[in-house]
Amino acid sequence: MKVPCPGWLALVLVLLTLRLQDLVQACSCAPAHPQEAFCGSEIVIRAKVLGEKIVSPNNSSSLHFKQIQYEIKVVKMFKGFEKVKDIQYVYTPVFSSLCGVRLDSSNKVQYLLSGRMLNDGKVFIGLCDFIEPWDNLSMSQKKNLNHRYEMGCDCRIFRCYNLPCTLSTENECLWTDWLTDKSMNGEQAKQYACIKRSDGSCSWYRGGPPPDKEFLDISDP
Repeated sequence: MKVPCPGWLALVLVLLTLRLQDLVQACSCAPAHPQEAFCGSEIVIRAKVLGEKIVSPNNSSSLHFKQIQYEIKVVKMFKGFEKVKDIQYVYTPVFSSLCGVRLDSSNKVQYLLSGRMLNDGKVFIGLCDFIEPWDNLSMSQKKNLNHRYEMGCDCRIFRCYNLPCTLSTENECLWTDWLTDKSMNGEQAKQYACIKRSDGSCSWYRGGPPPDKEFLDISDP
């Protein structure tokens, strides 16, 4: 025998269901150093966004499957030469809860875009990828995109949130921006690349004067 559900209870259940769907679909990303984002991406480019439109893959009528198609002009390709020669469009979910990215399509802003190649050949970008207005990048980050980040793709960047932090292997670099700047977009993210030395170990490299010894030894207990 079914017990009738009061109207207010039914409404609460509907709202809870919708809220749970939102939580399940919410976009969440672990903090990533720019080098990690570069190494983990299949495509990394500098591009200008020329326009945008909403498209429905596979003619789906569901809003959750709709995507934004950004028309772009590639200024420079840093990674992905072996996968694609030219990129005219990049795609992202419409909703930010599904990691959709909103870009300025006024043809005035250049972006650093990183993402992955789908099976159908489309380049897909999301909030968890390394996406920044080009002018927001530091000079070191722009230089690192050319070769230094790639030199360190065999290295591991270890996040340190609380002292003491220790490294388990020689091919790790300790990322301490949260300790020193209370931000994951601090000095190491903006200025440094973790690259492999000739002896197989990895260390931070800036391309200028070496960092203070105190900074390097922050992993000591």
